Amino acid sequence: MIRALILAPLLFVMVLFALSNPQPAHLGIWPTDLSLELPLSIALLIFAAVAFLLGALVVWIGALGAHLRVRRTAQSVRMLEAQVADLKQRLAAAEAKPAMQIERPGTAVQSLS
Repeated sequence: MIRALILAPLLFVMVLFALSNPQPAHLGIWPTDLSLELPLSIALLIFAAVAFLLGALVVWIGALGAHLRVRRTAQSVRMLEAQVADLKQRLAAAEAKPAMQIERPGTAVQSLS
């Protein structure tokens, strides 16, 4: 719903722009003989779309490093959580064992705990 409220006015402005700029524009690529004649509005909208996609690519490449750091950190957290669980298990097993008993000559068996 919110997308439609944002997208509808943007599309409306783009259609108005396209309808109000029908004059032809001659587009050429310099070292080649490649040329194209399009309405000015279409040429500008295509240029804006290409610029938007290039900007999105730059942002995506910039965010790639952060995503990799997050992935490595999450992997480290999982490894550390597994170590904590293992240590808790060892501690519980050690507490469940009876204490070691030592016999001294001439006395009864005594507990260390």
